[in-house]
Order: sequence, then C-alpha cells, then structure tokens
Amino acid sequence: MSLEVRPVRSRADLMRFIRLPWRIYSNEPLWVPPLVFERKRFLNPRKNPWFEHAEAELFIAWRGRRPVGRISAQVDHDFNDYHGNNWGMFGFFECEDDPEAARALLAAAEDWLRGRGRDRMVGPMDFSMNDEAGLLIEGYDMAPMVKQPYHPRYYKPLLEGAGLAKAIDLYMWTLNVTDKENMLPVMFDLAEKLEPEHGITIRHVKVGDLIKREMERFVEVYNEAWKDNWGFVPLRVDEMVHAAKESRPVLHSDWLMVAEDRSGEIVAFALTALDVNQVLAPMNGRLLPLGWLRFLWGVRRIDWVRVGFLGVRPELQHTGVAAGLYVEHFETAERHKYLKGGETGWILETNTAMNRGMEAMNGRIVKKYRVYERELATPSRNGSI
Repeated sequence: MSLEVRPVRSRADLMRFIRLPWRIYSNEPLWVPPLVFERKRFLNPRKNPWFEHAEAELFIAWRGRRPVGRISAQVDHDFNDYHGNNWGMFGFFECEDDPEAARALLAAAEDWLRGRGRDRMVGPMDFSMNDEAGLLIEGYDMAPMVKQPYHPRYYKPLLEGAGLAKAIDLYMWTLNVTDKENMLPVMFDLAEKLEPEHGITIRHVKVGDLIKREMERFVEVYNEAWKDNWGFVPLRVDEMVHAAKESRPVLHSDWLMVAEDRSGEIVAFALTALDVNQVLAPMNGRLLPLGWLRFLWGVRRIDWVRVGFLGVRPELQHTGVAAGLYVEHFETAERHKYLKGGETGWILETNTAMNRGMEAMNGRIVKKYRVYERELATPSRNGSI
C-alpha cells in the first residue's frame, strides 16, 4: 500500500498523533502511557509557553487510512540565538518497524526545516533538551521513570539506517539509598566543610514558595550552571513556572533543595520529582472516571525518585556544594523509609565531573540515550534523506 506523510491539520489528526503510541507499544509491557489531556496541552501553542519563542509542525505517515508513524519538526529561536547557529530539531518520533515510513517521516521533517533556513537536524527531543530527549539505546529491560522516553529496540536501526549519525549520548545513573555506607568518604567530607569553609548552607523549599517567590533565582542559577552544556537552551521564567505548576502533584518539599551563601544568594539547587510513572502505568492515559482517585492514592506509595535538575554556579563548583546536595538526598531518603532509590536526570557522556560524582556515590549507569544529527546541505529525493 502506498505511503504518504501529511501534516496534522485537524483535531482528529491531533488525536491520532497522540494516540499512535498505544498501537506501537501494544506488545511493550514496560512502556508507560502518557496522560492524553497533558499531551494535548503540551502540543497546544496557546497552552505551552515554549511556542512563544519556537515553532513546530507535526506529521503523520499514512498507509492508506492507517497511521504508521509520526514525527515533529521544530525550530527553537532561543536555542539558535544563544548558540549562533541554524539548527532545527525533530521529535515525537514513533514508527512501526517500517524503514520506508521512517525515511519518509525524517524526510518530511528535514524538508520543513530546510524551508526555514536550517542547516542541521538534531533529535529526537520533545521539543527541546529540557523535555524528553534522546533515543533509548541501552536499558530496554527497565521501566522508564517520569519524563524519560522508552523506545522499541528496532528504533535505533531505523534511525541509523536512514542515515542519522550520533551527536552525543546521555547517561542515566541509578542510586540505591541503602548504599550510603558505600559512598566515598570524600563526599561527606566535602559536605561537612560547606558551611565552615565556604559559608554555604542547604535548605528545603516549599513547592508553593518555589513557584511564587523562588523561581526567578532558580532559573538564573539553572541557566548559569548549564550554559556550557551541549544542546543547552536558556530557560525562561514563565516556562519553568508553567512546568512546575504542571508537575506540582509529583513535587515534594523534601526533594526541593537550594544552597545559599552567607548573603542569602542561591548558588546551587536540586529539583527531584517522585516517579509518577509508577502511578500512571495502570491508568492507560485516562484520568476519568476514577483516574484522579487512583492517582492521589498511588502518589503516596511511590518508592523511587528522579533527580530532574541539579545545578551549581560555575564559580562555586570547587566548593563541593554538589556533594552537599547529594548527601542531603541520601539523608532525606533515610527519613522516607518507603523509598528504595532513584535515578539522575540525564548526564552528558562528556560531563566528566558529574559522571565521576555518580561513581563516587556507588551509582551505576542503567540507561543510555542517543541524540542524532544530520546536515541539511542537499535536498531530499524520492522521499528519502
């Protein structure tokens, strides 16, 4: 049957775009269905502040009347202005084990980006590195945590067979909170010296205070701490406020931490979220009619967390404040007897300091994600790239 890739133009198409993964992952028991209403809001330019500085197009691949794949193409003007380049991104990639469909989807994204003056296509990311990013290449036997993508094993050969090349890998580390005694002693030594030698103290932040009073300083530190990372795009305060409000059910004051100097200035922070995927998995994307009750009941029984963001101002990274935040995580976990462990947010393979820090805490890499790239120097021909 002939193949055609068409942009999403109607509400019905949008629902097909959102719902396609349910069929793709019908035989993948570890996949966690997203909440349909949340995906609709995320993809709505009137609801998601990301669209204030970016644009995107959604595509569906059809064989006759059957959708067999999807993809997004997007341009983040904040990203390009910051880096002084002309990159475009692709994301939301889902596809049957169909190389022709994969090539056609990537070609559609490439042509849309080239039409907007882009000279490189990078992804997958939904919509940026601040969202779900990378293609799973190791760790297929583990369920994804909150805001982590999960993919079938055949996606890697689909993308690489279509000519995409590795740009960079992202590591996910796991930490067992019962392994505190196996942490290198230097971590505790650094944490103990924070206040007497550097005047830095760590405190916890209430979720409401983070949203109402702390967010501007939080975003300032984030942008300073992450500015040299590959793929970094500066966060805007309204974006972070929006994300915090959307994530409020999985945020807990015990897991929101800031480090301050003697003047009260925030020099580092850690934002850790409950692994809400443990609750979402059986809900199959629905909150009604009983989903809210199941969600509220299940949140209290979550036994894993994910460190979403941890950042330190560059000029204070020598002080050991990151070690102090890590130690505080372990000590907080001891007060939550139900907690078993957690995972980091992704860490770039090139971030030697952070990866060594994970090793010092007896962590281990359990998942790897890959971001791909392709130059857009020549036009596509015959539906291929």
